[in-house]
Amino acid sequence: MIELSETFKLLEAYDISLVVIGLGILGLAVLLHRFERLPFSFPILSLALGYAAFALPLGLTPPDPRMHGLLAVHLTEIGVIISLMGVGLKIDRSPNLRTWSTTWRMLGICMPLTIVCVALWGWWMVGLAPAAAVMLAVALAPTDPVLASDVQVGEPEAEVPGDGSSVTDEGTGEDEMPAEREDELRFTLTSEAGLNDSLAFPFTYLALLMLTEGPSPADWFVQWLLIDVFYRVIVGVAAGVAIGWALSHVLLELPVQTEREKMKAGVGALAGTLLLYGVTECLAGYGFLAVFVGALTLRHKENTQQEHKSLHTFADQAEQLLMTVILIAVGGAIAGGLLASLTWEAALLGVLLIFIIRPGAGLLGLIGEQRLTALDRCIASFFGIRGIGCLFYLAYGLHKGEFPMEDELWAACVFTIVLSVVVHGVLASPVMRFRDRRMKQHDSEPDSAEPMKIRMS
Repeated sequence: MIELSETFKLLEAYDISLVVIGLGILGLAVLLHRFERLPFSFPILSLALGYAAFALPLGLTPPDPRMHGLLAVHLTEIGVIISLMGVGLKIDRSPNLRTWSTTWRMLGICMPLTIVCVALWGWWMVGLAPAAAVMLAVALAPTDPVLASDVQVGEPEAEVPGDGSSVTDEGTGEDEMPAEREDELRFTLTSEAGLNDSLAFPFTYLALLMLTEGPSPADWFVQWLLIDVFYRVIVGVAAGVAIGWALSHVLLELPVQTEREKMKAGVGALAGTLLLYGVTECLAGYGFLAVFVGALTLRHKENTQQEHKSLHTFADQAEQLLMTVILIAVGGAIAGGLLASLTWEAALLGVLLIFIIRPGAGLLGLIGEQRLTALDRCIASFFGIRGIGCLFYLAYGLHKGEFPMEDELWAACVFTIVLSVVVHGVLASPVMRFRDRRMKQHDSEPDSAEPMKIRMS
């Protein structure tokens, strides 16, 4: 009798969990478009739903990433790789030093400065050991490609008929993106989110080496530089290009005339994502980087608009579904006491990161950048949205190494994510609408057309 009663309790909790997830997905399907003009974002609703479901006396056991570390790693891992595929399929611009200059600045200057500042604060004020402080800084370094959709580029557009090439400047041969779809600001935030979710891995291995070998660089620097930086990055890029090129000859040849054919082409995006990630990881390269590079390669090998729209639509839907499930789980974990170990020093770290450290590092990185206006440099610096990638890196690091003060690390990371989701979610739509109005006013002035063309080239 006791066993039967326990079975019914288990089934009841499972059924209620399905109801909660179903409500979240229904909200995604029904309400998402209603938030486009409001100072609100769907991730806020997902967090609130998760918190309410597990805080109410419904018999649900709150999820806890500390108790189920491996599950947390793999769930967030899948969320990140699918989002990276979606982001890569959005970008029309071919990577090079000049047209991606804003991206390189954000990766080469803003991201390392952010890591250094957060690590110093974590060590000095929060009281973390050096390796743990670096691990927290690395976890909070990547920006989120899913939660930042309001400030990113839109869906892929058609290529110029005839040769399949992009719109170009007259006489220059350089890429020029349509201003209504991929202006420089949105491109910067999109490409940054795609690459820094990949390139946080070398710093993760740095924290793990500091944990096992000690804080002295003499004990691990050469190994870290040769293997974790050069080898893994090169393998990630090479595998992404090679596998992406091979997938383009398969996926882009699929017929997409009927809805069923479009669905099959979309499923191919998921297959390609798993292949890119799995093969690269087997070669000890960075799978995240391979997925992003592979998606870029697919995008630039396209034959028609509709084929890529099918791939992108499927990837976008999959990442939104996973985001909803993960954020409901985060809300539930908070209801279960995940923030109980949060100190005022760790909370202040989250506030400083959102309002001072990231904006300041971004402005320093973009000094002198002519491709962005002063207003766009401020927006690009401020909207460093933290999300699922942060959860993955912390879960991965804590699974691979026994860092001290694990509860404090989770509390600091999750508090910062929630703060970012709320602050950036509330401000993204009104700020971008204000900025777009300013751009339209600028474009309507007779003397503004030529400077805008130069800046977008």
